[in-house]
Amino acid sequence: MLNTLYIATASGTNPYANLALEEALLNAVLPGECILYLWQNQNTVVIGRNQNSRRECRVEALERDGGFLARRLSGGGAVFHDLGNLNFTFLVHREDYSVPRQLDVILRAVQALGIQAEKSGRNDLTAGGRKFSGNAFYSSGGRCYHHGTILIDVDAEKMSHYLHVSAGKLQSKGVPSVRSRVVNLVELVPGITVETVRQALTAAFGEVYHGTPLPFPTGRLAGEELRRLEEKFASWEWRMGKEADFTYALSRRFFWGEITIQFRVSAGQVEEAAVYTDAMDVFYAQRVQQAWKGLPFTCGSLCAAVKALPMEDQEQAQMSRDIRSLLEECML
Repeated sequence: MLNTLYIATASGTNPYANLALEEALLNAVLPGECILYLWQNQNTVVIGRNQNSRRECRVEALERDGGFLARRLSGGGAVFHDLGNLNFTFLVHREDYSVPRQLDVILRAVQALGIQAEKSGRNDLTAGGRKFSGNAFYSSGGRCYHHGTILIDVDAEKMSHYLHVSAGKLQSKGVPSVRSRVVNLVELVPGITVETVRQALTAAFGEVYHGTPLPFPTGRLAGEELRRLEEKFASWEWRMGKEADFTYALSRRFFWGEITIQFRVSAGQVEEAAVYTDAMDVFYAQRVQQAWKGLPFTCGSLCAAVKALPMEDQEQAQMSRDIRSLLEECML
């Protein structure tokens, strides 16, 4: 049962420091607490945990313009952040984790500002059929977070320039471009600012959870942990991942997300496999990838390895069936 609400606010706009603070807050949240963390990144593309950085982002153009590529802990797709965007994260123990309640905070905040909004699809919030907030989720050791974006006055030209959005994703949304999929809240309520949204979120947080949010006591965070986490998020290995030459590649879009599977094969054996996906589930794709290493490169052995993996929920069961179907279609 929740008894304490906290507000934490990032002091800067560096994505690696802000992602480090987010993970440190996840490690620090205690039973009975809910933390709402508000933060902004300057000129940043943030990709999901299991995505291919170069496939999702024009990395060289972004960095040439002084921008940042970052990779988060959660799954889902790539997003663009600038100072016209406000990020939020709810951090709480599993027993008090409620995505509907957390989304109600966002919906109530924007509705208080005169915007009629609703939940759409697997992880979006929309107004007038256009997306202004994408959400993603992560859990570890009984602690959970739910985070997302709120587009207030984002530079749409930069967003469409730096992000690669697959044709399959656009077709599934029934729209021709990334710019036509999204809407800035300032288009709906002229004069709205990041600060007014921040204030509305704080008020809605207290209303939905029936309490008074207090400033998070930053003394509970260890400086050494924050430095270590910032180094991790800024590292080439974390942001870009290990890239290798692959022999075979398969790709398909399913209702739960897009997936690209790559194999490096030698003497009929899988030397290395890579699974890239914007699926919300973070860990299942990683387990599939690990299960294939060293196996004979045959449809039967690869499918059997996927089928043998434990499945924790219906989404993982569906992913298992779809991955096996893709392998059978492409390899038989």
